[in-house]
Amino acid sequence: MPIDGHTQLIAHLGWPTHTFKAPMIYNPYFESVGVNAVVVPMGCKPENFASVLPAVFALENVAGALITMPHKVSVVDLVDEVTPTVRVAGSCNAVKRLADGRLLGDMFDGEGFVRGLQRKGLALRGAGALVVGSGGVGSAIAASLAQAGAGTLALYDVDADAAHALAQRLRTHFPATAVRTGGCDPAGFDLVVNATPLGMNPGDALPVDVQRLDARTFVGEVVMKAETTAFLAAAQARGCRVQVGTDMLFEMIPAYLEFFGFPTTTAQTLRSVARLAY
Repeated sequence: MPIDGHTQLIAHLGWPTHTFKAPMIYNPYFESVGVNAVVVPMGCKPENFASVLPAVFALENVAGALITMPHKVSVVDLVDEVTPTVRVAGSCNAVKRLADGRLLGDMFDGEGFVRGLQRKGLALRGAGALVVGSGGVGSAIAASLAQAGAGTLALYDVDADAAHALAQRLRTHFPATAVRTGGCDPAGFDLVVNATPLGMNPGDALPVDVQRLDARTFVGEVVMKAETTAFLAAAQARGCRVQVGTDMLFEMIPAYLEFFGFPTTTAQTLRSVARLAY
């Protein structure tokens, strides 16, 4: 679709940009339905983000911003208002400008991840889940799992303070879910989630000891560097069902579209028009 003076921009803010998949999904979709909008990757290092975000929203044709690593947590303090989901997750991956000029932040990572699991038939009510990684995406997934009725959530992060802080937020907002922190032994869980960047670079360690995975355990991934990461391949070799990282992205995009005021769609339609490359 030609870009012209009426084109609306969605900034995709993060670093590094070579892992970004959203432009290869949104832009073909916009073209297929005749929406004059484009998602533009914008590489922004952490030390520049606080000045870049308000500058982006000073542009009159910016419809919103997708926020990705490493900015999902820091952006919460840079917007004027956040949704309850953001307050629980402690992170944000979507920002838009309200009619009065204030910036509103919301979070869709967890919703997309959980919708993907449910579409695959995983029963979450009463389930036990291990979430490895308590940063922006891990916090959002943990919050959405609790909202979906998970019975037990085990949290692990190399930064123990981050895991403890997330646990406290979950206990406050979801008292019916038992939350604990500590180790990352995956044995005995219904669901194990890699919500860390491990897998983005060749030679990365696996997030858990896959030899401890039960064949009945469902394994989910957030890394999108490859369709099947080394972690997912190892889990499949153990007999586990898996969810690839891009499933979370496809499932959350309809909610994003509604947030930004664009025509919504389904994950299936998005997959049919996407032009993904790895």
